[in-house]
Order: sequence, then structure tokens, then C-alpha cells
Amino acid sequence: MVGTLDPLGLPLVTDVVSGERADDPLYIPAVQRIVELLAATGLLFVGDCKMSALQTRAHIQRLGQYYLSPLALTGNTPEALAQWVQTALDNPLLLQPVTRSTEHDEVQVLAQGYTLTRECTATLEEWTGSWQERVFVVHSPNYAAAQWQGLDKRLHSATTALLGLTPPPGRGKRQYRDEAALLKAADAILKTHRVEGLLHYRVVRHEQRTLRYIGRGRGGEQRPTREIIQIRYEITAVEPQDEAIAALRKTLGWRAYVTNAPADALSLEQAVLTYRHEWRIERNFHRLKGAPLSLNPLFVKRDDQIAGLTHLLTLAVRFLTLIEFDVRRQLQDQREKLVGLHAENPKKATDTPTTERLLKAFDNITLTIVHLPGQIIHHVTPLTPLQSRILELLGLSPTTYSALATIRQT
Repeated sequence: MVGTLDPLGLPLVTDVVSGERADDPLYIPAVQRIVELLAATGLLFVGDCKMSALQTRAHIQRLGQYYLSPLALTGNTPEALAQWVQTALDNPLLLQPVTRSTEHDEVQVLAQGYTLTRECTATLEEWTGSWQERVFVVHSPNYAAAQWQGLDKRLHSATTALLGLTPPPGRGKRQYRDEAALLKAADAILKTHRVEGLLHYRVVRHEQRTLRYIGRGRGGEQRPTREIIQIRYEITAVEPQDEAIAALRKTLGWRAYVTNAPADALSLEQAVLTYRHEWRIERNFHRLKGAPLSLNPLFVKRDDQIAGLTHLLTLAVRFLTLIEFDVRRQLQDQREKLVGLHAENPKKATDTPTTERLLKAFDNITLTIVHLPGQIIHHVTPLTPLQSRILELLGLSPTTYSALATIRQT
């Protein structure tokens, strides 16, 4: 569990907990530690939908702080969201666009939405409080496109699975002799793929009658025949319910965010843009698990080793974060870009370099120590202009490096 300071993305608090624990209860102690560390009120805590638990929101409200998070689709939220979305569809003039400027000074519409207010009440230990909460009902075209793609994939997978329940008769091919068992299996597929009410399947009953002779008696007389009836059920077609699918598509791409921050401190547009920047904390997790820190896989035996190594590497994350933030701020303040950080494109210029690329620029330096009679010579590879500029952006003099080259008498 990590709490970071924006816009740096700098980790402030880190908790190492066992993996089987639920995420929801971890937010309150992290929030409490951050408040005690910063000793300030009016802080905005931004988290994912697991932070939207009422108890967590109430705790932040009780501390005199603000929260912003998307509502988890649990409890009564799905029904409430459906009503809020229908209100937006019925009243398109309610929607306010959320825009940003591109590199070419073009205005790009990221989302659109509207705001409503509701009363919240919660009890924490001996404290019971009520407060006004604003709900941002937001539609994102990119989010809608991703959900549409996911819906199409689920419909295709469900269709394939339904048709695969009843293959043609053959060796090793399971046949359903009981209609109720087939319907139960088919409904389970619809539920698993979350396409209930969106697909309709047809079940056909096949009946095969055969006559089998029992045999002849002792006197050679032919015994009567016996009729064998074999029944199987087959799903012959799966049809999409176009009206239901079209109605569902209209509701895709919508999400509800909640905050207790006043409107003059956090507008709808600011809320959407603020939440979109929360990839920073995920980036820290990627740095911990992958290059350059490589916490995963973890080859230790004791819990205290896991906690200790994790805390040690979060110190490294802080250094990576601070270096990157400082260099980017200097470049943007001076309206400058660095060239030569991308080996695959040496002419590429950037004012948002990563710490990993900045460190990579120093891969070719070498310290050579030569022991001669009566003296020791230290020689370092001369810095390139790019390397010298990186040191200057970090507030370090290149002489700090060049001073390593010395001749010492013994």
C-alpha cells in the first residue's frame, strides 16, 4: 500500500501487508499517517474505486480533508448509476465538456458530464456525521470504446461456448439427454460472460427410435422386438438481441466520481483531469516490480526480509522520482529539450525524460585505476555534452565527476 504526493508521484507512506488481505481497510491507516506527516487540512486524497467505501470517505471527512474517487459498482450504485445515466441521455444540455489542449494547440474533448449533490451519513466509532457530497456523472468516449470492444468480445466468446455445449454426436462427444441440465449449463455461460439478456439460444429436441431383436427361443421362434428411444438436446442457434445490446451500448463509457470538496476548490473538469493523472502511482509499482529495481521475483524466506527489502527499494523509488521531476521542471522552465537519450532515435528531443534514460546516458563512463611505482593514477572517461548538461540540470557541477581523476603519490 503506497500513498504518494502529487504531482511528483513521490511515495510518502508505504505499508507492506500480506497478500490475502482486502484492500479496502488499508486506506484509512495510510490516510491517517499522511495527515500526521503533513500536518495540514484541506488535502485532496485521490484513489481508485476501493477507496470509495463509505467508511473511508467518512474518515477523510472527519479529518477535515477531501476525497475524490470513482464509485465502486456494488450495493445500490449500479441502479443509481443507471438512473443518473438516463438523466444525462434525456437531458443532453446538462452535459459539460472536459477538454485539454494538444501539442498543436488543438482542443480535444476528453469527456463530458454533469454534477449532482446528495447527502451522506456515516458512523465511525463514537462519531456520527453528515455531509454534502457531489457526484460527477462522466462519459468518456475512450472508455466507451474500450467497453464496446469488451462487450463484443464477451458476446463472441459466449456464442462460441454455447454452440460448443452440444457438438455433433461422435466418439467422446458429450450429449445432453436432460433439457434442464443443458439450460442450466447455458445460463451459467451467459452469467460468466455477463451477457444475460443479450443473447437468445434455440434448443432442439432430437429423438431417435431403433428396433432391436431380443433373439429366438429354443424352438427357433423369433422373440418380439424392443424399441429403443434415444433423446438428445442441441443448441442450434444463438441470436443476439439487437435492441437490448443497443440499449446497453448507450450506457457504456459512464462512470460516477464522488467528492466532498467544494465546487470552488474542485470543478468537474478539474476532477476528471486530476484522476487521469493517477497513473503515476501505478508507475511506481511497475518500477518496483520491473526494471530497474526488480523486486519481483522475491527470493527471501522470512516476512521481515520481505518488508525490509520492499522498504529499501521504495527509497530507491523516491530517488528515481525526485531526479525525474527535477530535470523535467528545469527543462520546462528553461524551454529546453534534451537530445540523444533515445538510442533508437538519436535525434529525438524530449523535455519529459525518465530517470531510467537519464541514468542510461552514463552507461559508457569508466573509472580506471593504475598502480605505478610511487603513485596511483585515477582516470575517468571525459563527460559528453549531454552528460554534463544532465548534471547541471540536477544542480551538480561536472567538476564533481572530473575531480575523480587524480594522481596520488604513494
